[in-house]
Amino acid sequence: MPVLMYHEVCLSPHPAFQRYTVTVREFTRQMRLLAALGYETIDLDTLVRARAGRGSLPRRPVIITFDDGYQGSVDHAVPVLRVHNFTACFFLVAGLMGETSRWMVPELGVDLPLMGWDTARRLGAEGFQFGAHTMTHPRLTGMGSAACRSELVDARKYIEQELSRPAIHLAYPFGAYDHSVLLLAAEAGYVTACSTRPGLSPADDDLLALHRVSVYGHDSIFDFLSRLRTGSAVRENLNGALDSVTNRFRIGSRS
Repeated sequence: MPVLMYHEVCLSPHPAFQRYTVTVREFTRQMRLLAALGYETIDLDTLVRARAGRGSLPRRPVIITFDDGYQGSVDHAVPVLRVHNFTACFFLVAGLMGETSRWMVPELGVDLPLMGWDTARRLGAEGFQFGAHTMTHPRLTGMGSAACRSELVDARKYIEQELSRPAIHLAYPFGAYDHSVLLLAAEAGYVTACSTRPGLSPADDDLLALHRVSVYGHDSIFDFLSRLRTGSAVRENLNGALDSVTNRFRIGSRS
């Protein structure tokens, strides 16, 4: 099953964040394709129930996730989702709501507006889901246990207080986690956690390290279709096939 990972959706990507920004035009095409192919969006609660044997999934399920909670995705992705009656999960940086993505400044020299709590409440009333992306978006693997625990626990607390609903789903910032971080996430009460491990999410996927399918700004519609079916873009599949053939040739030439 594909768990799609988006970041920003906007009209004109910032050059420094272009890789992780999908234009409104491309996002619209992607959602139209999902609808045409018969995909139905589900939320992470539905996934948990199904994998525990307490519910079923549609014939073609897909989960749409947005990391960071950018206002641009609210302005430009949400209207497209509404057209198709699609839902999505937004992972919020709870300590920076209504501010900007200042964690990007040191590496990319850019920060983007984040949605505020009032916006999240309005979306929640429509049925959109929210998860935690920690308090300040640090690399959890580079922190001590106490600081990591605080980032995880406080994010849940803030989201639950502000949105009056359970916050039991997490996305690891930068995809950075290890066994210690995973255990702290479970201790903090998270039921699922999305990683950036590429690929489709199989039925036996670790709920605290779910695979996701990254959607990039440079993806063509054929790449998007390939990611839906295989977890990888067309060129990535071709490169993998070429590597396999090359390796077999090398092994054969040595024998």
